[in-house]
Amino acid sequence: MSKVLGIDFGTVRVGLAITDSARIIASPLETIPNKGALLYLKQLIEKEKIEDIVVGEAKYLNGESSEITALQLEFVQKLSAQNERVRIHRVNEMYTSKMASQAMIASGAKQSARRDKGNLDMISAAILLQSWLDYHRP
Repeated sequence: MSKVLGIDFGTVRVGLAITDSARIIASPLETIPNKGALLYLKQLIEKEKIEDIVVGEAKYLNGESSEITALQLEFVQKLSAQNERVRIHRVNEMYTSKMASQAMIASGAKQSARRDKGNLDMISAAILLQSWLDYHRP
């Protein structure tokens, strides 16, 4: 089975997570700068033979799109255009950053590590990806 890539898109950084080959566990991978992310992702998708990508979708509590939603959609469209064989799934990312912060506290991460937004972004991507995996588990 192919791996699945999780993406927590941000205007400055993009958090990445990836599954194991059996698609059971999502693990934080890394955080990359937004600038140049599409080229980097194209190479990663080819290297890891990714067939599915889960991308966070920012929504308000009332279900309306947030300010970043249009930028996320533009990113997804470009990602899809350059990787035509890959299926892209959108998932509501509400509370993933809060959950990532709580997970870091629970794991005993030092305050300096918790302040690093890059750590938060890749953990958020892993939470987003794991929730998608759990929902789609047979």
